[in-house]
Amino acid sequence: MAEQSFHRLSREERLALVAARAKLTAEEQALLSKEGPLDLATADRMIENVIGTAALPLGIATDFRVNGRDLLVPMALEEPSVVAGASNAAKLALPQGFMCSADEPIMIGQVQLIKVPDVIKAQDAIAANTAKIIDLCNQQDSTLVKFGGGAKEIRCRAVPSPSGPMLIVALHIDVRDAMGANAVNTMAERVSPLLEELTGGQARLRIISNLADRRKARAQAVWTKAALEKSVKGAFSGEEVVQRILDAYHFALADSHRCATHNKGVMNGIDAVAIACGQDFRALEAGAHAYAARGAYAPLTHYAKNAAGDLVGSIELPLAVATIGGSTRTNPVARICLKILNPSSAQELAQTMAAVGLAQNFAALRALATEGISRGHLRLHACNIAIAAGATGPAIDAVAARMAEEGNISHGRAKELLGP
Repeated sequence: MAEQSFHRLSREERLALVAARAKLTAEEQALLSKEGPLDLATADRMIENVIGTAALPLGIATDFRVNGRDLLVPMALEEPSVVAGASNAAKLALPQGFMCSADEPIMIGQVQLIKVPDVIKAQDAIAANTAKIIDLCNQQDSTLVKFGGGAKEIRCRAVPSPSGPMLIVALHIDVRDAMGANAVNTMAERVSPLLEELTGGQARLRIISNLADRRKARAQAVWTKAALEKSVKGAFSGEEVVQRILDAYHFALADSHRCATHNKGVMNGIDAVAIACGQDFRALEAGAHAYAARGAYAPLTHYAKNAAGDLVGSIELPLAVATIGGSTRTNPVARICLKILNPSSAQELAQTMAAVGLAQNFAALRALATEGISRGHLRLHACNIAIAAGATGPAIDAVAARMAEEGNISHGRAKELLGP
């Protein structure tokens, strides 16, 4: 059958076509047809050209105290040591835990206007008609307005470009507990004809911005010298551990290659919670790294000593998350994870995710600056290597433990230990 008709096929027919092309075995086809918590019928309506579903391990990070509230934090990811690292970092921050805050949930919709005859007059016209523009936006979503959301502010700025000068109109929209993409995009599209009329320009793109810098979340925690010394079993003094972590942080401040990995550590935690809770982790990644690159690319976290010589860590980044809409409604696992976390609002969810990002970044820095990343990370990674080599059941732990003991965690060694 012609591949251009692929989308018209049933899921079973699509899978059969793929199986024939890729020479999938009957066992492999059965795996792709196996239903999990997300049933195949629902999956087939969530995205296009579905042939199956893909699962990730779902773990729980423990010992998180956020603004005095003790939480169990769902995290979905495949990378070992992340859940353990975040949990350990949260435990070391007790009894206070993480103090967090979040901005109002303001998202930005952008309307691109080109061929504007007079940019100054156009800006004046938009300023004079701000109330009219806001009213037209809010007519598109009465439910959002009913709950205190809706368009709140209109801004515009002229920008140069290879295509010529452009006038960019920014719609600042309070989306309440939604991520906001649908509402913002609808409003941007609806007001475009009015903006064309006011400016004499032509509207092109009308779309949400994923740099949600009006919707930031923050977290802060203190790790005491005593707790840090205990965490490394006395291998270093508390003062030494603090300074080693600061040295690692300063490396990220000074070098963009290191900084990219530093910020990846932050997103290891945030993305894992986002995936578990049905959030748009791609939008979160884009926003986080764009925010980090506002000037020279910089760390999303900050570390310093307080007067007592303890380590104070903090984080600030845009987090456009939701407790309603999207896959939070259609994916049953996301619904369950949100129930476990039980945020009172999207702002509270963002605060928790910021705390997890800070915790995971701290955990990585502490490991790198003291025992090294391999000791903890590869010990957990050994189980994955054992499975890839063919280990099953009790043999997985036995092979992993032997490789870790030998300091030789490799596919070849795993095969040797499994024998013929």
